[in-house]
Parts: sequence; structure tokens; C-alpha cells
Amino acid sequence: MDNTIKRVNYFLLACCLLAIGNNTVMGQEQRQLTLDSAIALSLSESKELKISDSKVRGALAAVREAKDNRLPDIDISGQYLRVNKPNLNIKLESDDSDGDSGEGDSGSSTPEVNQVMFGMASASLPIFAGGTINNGIASAKFLEKATSLDAERDRQQVIQNTVEAYYNLYKAQAAVKLVKENLKSSQQRVKDFSNMEANGLVARNDLLKVQLQESNLELSLLTAENSEKIANYNFNLMLGLEETTVLALDTTGLKTAELNRGLSDWEELALSNRADYKALSQRQEAANAGVKIAKGAYYPSLALSAGYVAANIPHALTVTNAVNAGVGLSYNLGALYKAGAKIKQAQAKEEQLTWGHEQLSDDIKSEIHKAYQDYNQNLKKIQVYEKAVEQANENYRITKNKYDNSLATTTDLLDADVARLQSGIDYEYAKADAVVAYNKLFESAGVNVGE
Repeated sequence: MDNTIKRVNYFLLACCLLAIGNNTVMGQEQRQLTLDSAIALSLSESKELKISDSKVRGALAAVREAKDNRLPDIDISGQYLRVNKPNLNIKLESDDSDGDSGEGDSGSSTPEVNQVMFGMASASLPIFAGGTINNGIASAKFLEKATSLDAERDRQQVIQNTVEAYYNLYKAQAAVKLVKENLKSSQQRVKDFSNMEANGLVARNDLLKVQLQESNLELSLLTAENSEKIANYNFNLMLGLEETTVLALDTTGLKTAELNRGLSDWEELALSNRADYKALSQRQEAANAGVKIAKGAYYPSLALSAGYVAANIPHALTVTNAVNAGVGLSYNLGALYKAGAKIKQAQAKEEQLTWGHEQLSDDIKSEIHKAYQDYNQNLKKIQVYEKAVEQANENYRITKNKYDNSLATTTDLLDADVARLQSGIDYEYAKADAVVAYNKLFESAGVNVGE
């Protein structure tokens, strides 16, 4: 009876554990993910690109604002006033010979005024303002183009960040896979050595060595799995996916290609295509327009003007149909000695952008040179590590044969196994790094991969 109860309890416990395990697996959605789909998701979810889009809309609004300065200014105003009855003492001298003062003349009286109403409308259309309006429009357009180019550069950087994150996760998953395979072999070796030690075929010390290697591999697996989880989590955040989504990567695109351009060709390509380089050129043009705007203070302003006035003072005055139109000319004489400082500021800004443009040119060349050398280095690494994998596997096979024939020690066997694992990890890392470096070279040149 007791055995039956125990079996039932064990069965219920197993069911509970199975249910918990199933819930855990079901809580983690697995998603197949290609590099192209990852890039599309990152572009749609990028907060940086949303900020860039807002900046572009703001720049377009600035262009519209600059163009609106060509439109007439129209002002309309009106007032209604209540007034009291003022005390008036009007004394007028008279040349009449009869000496009449007129104090008793009842024919002259002051009208009673208790309210005043008047309204005005005026319009002014600028004809010439020293070129400030046209140059202001040109400056706004240049800055709008620069902002759009900044957004394009941000987009290229988001794509590169996605490529790096994609293959960073690939490296983490590859490391977990290789360590698991090696750990499985190590666990089998521990079983074999335990049996041989029990039969007196190997020393206790040799068994401890293989057990120590197993423990080290278990620690390595924990570290690799932790790195994989962190990379997977961060990538989910970048792509706007559920944090618990397990990403299964498509590694068919893990290929390299030989470069069909020389270093100087890549530099020329970058200087003609980099969005940030072209954006700085647009800002130079805007700064040049800013100098012209500052110099516009030296010129007079000419504008067409028109107006209308209406007034009504009951019992005293009524004004209607008072229309005026003409041309107005104004000249700020103070600008002759005040505008100089603003012009120098605008010229200094233009000079800063000129030097900044040259500095960016040097930085781009340096970045291209580094990306070019990094990719070539990674191609060579792949060749070296590919040979290293073959050598490590062959070395382990020979060492294993020697050990089986008592010609090699347990330490030799374990060292060969560690070298085999490390060479496999290095080879997978080199392949991923080469793809990232390949994309980085194109991103540094400001063009899409394959162009």
C-alpha cells in the first residue's frame, strides 16, 4: 500500500514538473529572423530615426516660415472708449470793434461727447529688404537639406548597429552550441574514466583532471548562456519584440566577398556619398547665406503700404472712406556701425564650417582606411582559423590514439580537447566579424552593401 502511494506521489510530482516546464517553454516564443527582416524592424522601431524625422519636419517648417516673410503684413485694430464730460475753458481773442466778448452768445456751445470709436487697417508688402528675405529662404533650404542628410546618415548607422547586434547574438549562440558539444564529450569522458578508475585502469588523479575539466566547461557554458540571454534581450529591445522572444537566426548570409575596389577608390566613394559630409557642405552654404543676411543691414528697406481709417465721435466727428496707399522707404543709419559685429560673427561661423569640412574629410579617410584594413584582416583570420580547426581536430585525434596506447598523458589529451574547442569558437567568431567588417566598410563609404 505504501509503495502504491509513493508511486502515485511520484507520478503527480512528475506531472507538475512537466506542466511547469511546458508553461516555461510556451512563455518563450521562438521567432525565425533573417538579417533583412531584422534591419526592417530596427528601422521602423528606432527612436533615433523618429527624432530625425521630427527634425526634418521642423526644418521644412523653417523653410515655410522663411518664405512667409515675402507675404504682406496686415494689422487691424479698433478701440471703443467711454469718456466723461471734460471741463473746457476756451478763450479766443476777437478783433471786433464793438468789444463784444461773446460770453452771452448762446449760438456757440461745446458738443457733449461721452464715447469715441475708431478703427484702422494697414498692410505692408516688402519689395526690397537688403536681400535678407531671399537669403533667409536660401539658408533655410540649405539647412533643411542638411537635416535630411543627417537623417539619412542616422539610418545608415542604425542599419550597421543592427548588423553588429545580429552577429553578436550569432557569436553568443555559436559559443553556447560548441561548449555544449564539448561538455557532452567531457561528461562521457568522466563516465569512462570513472569506470576505468573503479577497475584500477587509471589513477585517481587522472579522474580528478577530467572531472575538473567538466566543471570548467559547465562554468563556461553558464557564462556563454548568460551572454546569449543578454544579447537576445538587447536585440529584442532594438527590434521592438517581446523581451522573452527567443531569436533563431538565419546564418545563410554568413558569407564573405573579395573587395573589387582599392583603398583610394573607397576614399573617393566615401567623399562623394557620405551623407554627413554632404550635410556639412549644405551648412556651409547656409552660413554663406547668413553672411549675406548680416550684410543686408547696410541697405535700405522698401515696401508698398496701404491703410484705411474710420472714426466716430458722436455729436462731434465722423470719418469714413479714409484710404491711403503709397511706398515707404526706411534706412537704419545705426546699422552702419552696429552691423559690423554681426557680419564678423557670421563670417567666423562660415570659417568654422570650412575647417570642419576639411577635418571631416580627414576623419572619413581615416575611418575608411581602418574599415578596409579590418576587413582584410578578418578575411585572413578566417583562413588561419579554418586551418587551426583542422589542425586542432587532427591533433586531438592523434593525441587520443597516443593516450589509448599509453603514449600520452591525460593532461595532453585534455589540452588537445581545449585547443579544439577554442579553435572552433575562434573560427565562428572570425566569420561573424568578417561580415560585420564588410558591412562597416560600405557604411563608412555611405553606400549600401553590394553597390
